[in-house]
Amino acid sequence: MNYQAINFGKKFGLFDEQWQPKVIAEMNDYQFKIVKLRGDFIWHDHEDTDEAFIVLEGVLRIDFRDGAVQLSAGEMFVVPKGVEHKPYAEHEVKLLLIEPRGVLNTGHQGGDRTAANDVWI
Repeated sequence: MNYQAINFGKKFGLFDEQWQPKVIAEMNDYQFKIVKLRGDFIWHDHEDTDEAFIVLEGVLRIDFRDGAVQLSAGEMFVVPKGVEHKPYAEHEVKLLLIEPRGVLNTGHQGGDRTAANDVWI
């Protein structure tokens, strides 16, 4: 067993890509993913799971068809399963996502914004 803390700063320093989640840990069937975001994403949902967004740095807005929520560093929001949403970041945001293993970042929408799944860093 490797008893070593996971350092978010060091992990974020290992990549520059935007909208490409990287797995840093697993707990049961859930993955902890870090990601850098900037700009607009696509409308999508996750039919079978909730999705937790925890902002570590920056300001993230999550748009919904009937409103929006804004998250600053140190805040989190859980998007319920089946709820269509679209993240947006005017400036770069560093984010921790918690979701079941195998969840695609674009849900069932697919397309060129779909990141490779299960990429560890």
